Amino acid sequence: MKRAAPRWTWPLARIGLLLLRAFSWLPLTVQAACGQALGAVLYRVARSRRRIALRNVALCLPELSPRERRALVREHFGWLARSLLERGLLWYAPASRLRRLIRVEGDVGLAERSERPVMWLVPHFLGLDVAGQAAQLFQSRRLCSVYQAQSNPVIDAAMRRARTRFGNAEIFPRSDRALPLVRAIKRGGAFFNLPDMDFGRRETAFVPFFGVPAATLVAPSKMARSLGMVVQPVVVEMRPGGGGYVVRFLPPWTDWPSDDAVDDARRMNAWIETEIRRLPAQYLWVHKRFKTRPPGEPSLYR
Repeated sequence: MKRAAPRWTWPLARIGLLLLRAFSWLPLTVQAACGQALGAVLYRVARSRRRIALRNVALCLPELSPRERRALVREHFGWLARSLLERGLLWYAPASRLRRLIRVEGDVGLAERSERPVMWLVPHFLGLDVAGQAAQLFQSRRLCSVYQAQSNPVIDAAMRRARTRFGNAEIFPRSDRALPLVRAIKRGGAFFNLPDMDFGRRETAFVPFFGVPAATLVAPSKMARSLGMVVQPVVVEMRPGGGGYVVRFLPPWTDWPSDDAVDDARRMNAWIETEIRRLPAQYLWVHKRFKTRPPGEPSLYR
């Protein structure tokens, strides 16, 4: 369990949230420009995260030259900073404004019509919070998901409040047992699932991700099979400038899950690879995707 942040940081968090709320009132073109400028600064000063991103890109996209990798990571930091600053928009802007800024493509209403529970499979592109809001604003099925509890209780409470503010979402800390989540799904909730981070060895298999063995969750496949779920992939794209966001609700998979959870994890990674190649700068490269190694293998980040 995470240790709580020192109490002296709590007032600072409240000030930061107030600034984020005020910033959200600016036109998206202005917010985007500020995000790009902040990203240029972060690329220079956030050395540890820059190294992680460069290492991930070198492992996953070895066909790029060192210069191309640096250019990609520099662009990535611009999108990353935008996603942080524009979170205020997602957390505080009126629903009417978000509906104007978010364009939904595909069958967003699948979960409403389905007699079986639906799992939305949402990889970690930088705009994934947009998908969570779109799933609440453009269809009526109740959403349930898990989230990483924050060490600062002020930030944690703000995040929980923001992600459930439209009244049809329920989120559970990742550290909790799975039973409350399963009950929420059985009550009719659609599961907003983020399947592509390194959470250690528990419920994982080492399968290729861009050819590199990666600890990949098998729990999505097992849950979908045990609950008879329909699995619908969802991908978010942030548009340049004031272009808003595009959330693509893709056709549901007809052959997933199968009887082989490890093979399902392999096929899921292959699909995520395809989407990353379409939007390489907007994937979450600053996460240590290959932190957990197969037994006996050295760290890839030293």
